[in-house]
Amino acid sequence: MPDSVSKPELHVLLAGPRGFCAGVDRAIKIVEEAIRQYGAPVYVRHEIVHNRFVVENLEKQGAVFVEELDEIPNDGQPVVFSAHGVPKAIPEEATRRKMFFLDATCPLVSKVHREAEHHHARGRHILMIGHDHHPEVIGTMGQLPGGSVTLVEDEAQARVVEPPQGRPLAFITQTTLSVDDTAEMVRILSARFPGMAAPAKEDICYATTNRQAAVKEIAPRAGLMIVVGAPNSSNSLRLVEVASRAGSARSIMVQRGRDLDLTLLDGVVTVGITAGASAPEVLVEEVLDRLRQRYTLRTEEVVVAEEKIIFKLPAALTQATA
Repeated sequence: MPDSVSKPELHVLLAGPRGFCAGVDRAIKIVEEAIRQYGAPVYVRHEIVHNRFVVENLEKQGAVFVEELDEIPNDGQPVVFSAHGVPKAIPEEATRRKMFFLDATCPLVSKVHREAEHHHARGRHILMIGHDHHPEVIGTMGQLPGGSVTLVEDEAQARVVEPPQGRPLAFITQTTLSVDDTAEMVRILSARFPGMAAPAKEDICYATTNRQAAVKEIAPRAGLMIVVGAPNSSNSLRLVEVASRAGSARSIMVQRGRDLDLTLLDGVVTVGITAGASAPEVLVEEVLDRLRQRYTLRTEEVVVAEEKIIFKLPAALTQATA
């Protein structure tokens, strides 16, 4: 009997949308185009996106990843800032050192930076909902003088945080948070601080919202939910949490297909698969290939939104090709 006949069937629900968002796609293209136009090495401050597969692929092309500017020789080669954004002091230092730098900050993160500056200019103290030590939070808080922003990480902190008295307030958020958790934190803060200014448009980005919505659609039907992503990827971690809360019997994260323990599928007839915004589709294919070692797959795309957003590359790269 052929293998394809002897293998049991597994129903696979593929979340749509999944994987790369427009900001991640733009950031990777900035590094690749900089290498193409200026040759290697191209220096990148921090992982361009939180995915080792992506980082290692760019390293093979000639990218050199560092954490601080003082690790970079001032040799005229391009320096790229990651998609998460950087404190204002970083481009200021690069300018002082006459470095040629390209900013790959996601435009939706830059929007939050502008909001922070807007509120600060109007005398408001800012409450930022986000995760301590995450590079996006560091970058956003670093747009303003110290003490201008108070970080609120969870509902417990939202209930007790005490911003400076006598100052009007505003809130902003990290772009990759749980939609539901953030809504509850905003509710708590708004009840405690009536009149707190809110973003004109929510800060959690469209890609985060769409990927979580797709997981909510799939999770109740899935005996196992697989999130392809990295453990330092905020949006990927949130997808695991959302799947568990939405009704999946079990939710896990894997970085590569080889990481998937097939014994976890014992007794499972339906599995859901999604990928964080920094995980390329090739890694989803790896997971599917891993499943095919044991099962005949019946795949179903579950699409909750169509994404057609494309962000332009920096003028320094597009002008060079014009």
